[in-house]
Amino acid sequence: MSGEVGIGIVGYGIMGKAHSYGYTVAPVMRRLRHRPRLRVISGRDKQKVDAAAVAYGVDGSVIDWRDLVRRPEVDIVDICTPPGTHAEIAIAAAAAGKAVICEKPLAVTYPQAASAVDAAGKARVLNAVGFNYRSLPAVSLMKRMIGEGAVGKIRLLRATWLSDEFVDPTIPFDWRFDRSMGGTTIADLGSHLIDLATWMAGPIAEVSGQSETFIRQRSDKAVTVDEASAALVRFESGARGVLEMARVAVRRPCDFTIEVNGDRGTLVFEYARLNELLHGDGGTDRSCTACGGSAPSSRVIPTPPTGGRSGRVWATDRASSTTWATCSIGGRTARGIRTSRRAPRCRRCATRSSAPRRRADGLTSGRLSVKPYPTWRLCRRPPQPVGR
Repeated sequence: MSGEVGIGIVGYGIMGKAHSYGYTVAPVMRRLRHRPRLRVISGRDKQKVDAAAVAYGVDGSVIDWRDLVRRPEVDIVDICTPPGTHAEIAIAAAAAGKAVICEKPLAVTYPQAASAVDAAGKARVLNAVGFNYRSLPAVSLMKRMIGEGAVGKIRLLRATWLSDEFVDPTIPFDWRFDRSMGGTTIADLGSHLIDLATWMAGPIAEVSGQSETFIRQRSDKAVTVDEASAALVRFESGARGVLEMARVAVRRPCDFTIEVNGDRGTLVFEYARLNELLHGDGGTDRSCTACGGSAPSSRVIPTPPTGGRSGRVWATDRASSTTWATCSIGGRTARGIRTSRRAPRCRRCATRSSAPRRRADGLTSGRLSVKPYPTWRLCRRPPQPVGR
């Protein structure tokens, strides 16, 4: 280990706590070239942020994130605040020459995300967004098996994330229900699904979405975020996909699944069975004598690299669910914010598509025709204004 790298964490809430823990255990989980040191944490409430600094093992605290960004001992600015603040902090950190790690979503609008990407590129600083589910051993293995041809050519992908976070109508209004600060359910839960979908099946060409808010007021204030959304997507490869996300699914505290169907097989990951995959191999004669159809899928268990491959067990190059902070500090490839701009672009198009009877066949052309099934084509640059 060649030295220390100074960490500044913006935000002391649940994610600030989680990231602090990640930096603390990272050197235990993996040999690193640099040891992370928690230099400073920021938050608006002095009493609470001071207490958090003591509890999380941080050297010091400030009440203004700008002071944190200016600190010479801070090498990495880790952004764990509400999504509406992400882009501004990322832009300032990049301008100060700091490496940037940002919780997802990168921003609540596409222009904000594009500005953050441009700032990081101009400053040529290291950067990453927290799409941590790629690092789950079973998900990493799923990606590897797809690459090795376990399902053949991908035809279908479906992903769901169901939560009961907003079920109770008496939950008081806070920033999570304010679109300008908390983003949307598409941004919060859907960004993970979009990331994994594009990682496994390639870029998305078209998306058609719908959204609904069932509890429209909390604490006598209007709720401006969606509580449930879904999208139909077409990948550039020709594959089709379905993405569903909701925060009003009773008794579904964290129901996250992703399934890929190819012309030779199927792979399924279920968060409830964190360390397993379902693999249905269509390349062998595995008929079911009881029902006359296909036999059930096999369960695949990720094993450490030294385990090799034995029978139905595939080896994965990540033996444990290490934090993505470890990957960033240790020199492994983490998802940079430039690549992560695809998720806000897809979210934007899905959100616009969810408006009743709106269709755009070319966002950059300014043409808009009314169709009963809206589809927004993804563009490679910010769109020009479109009319009704």
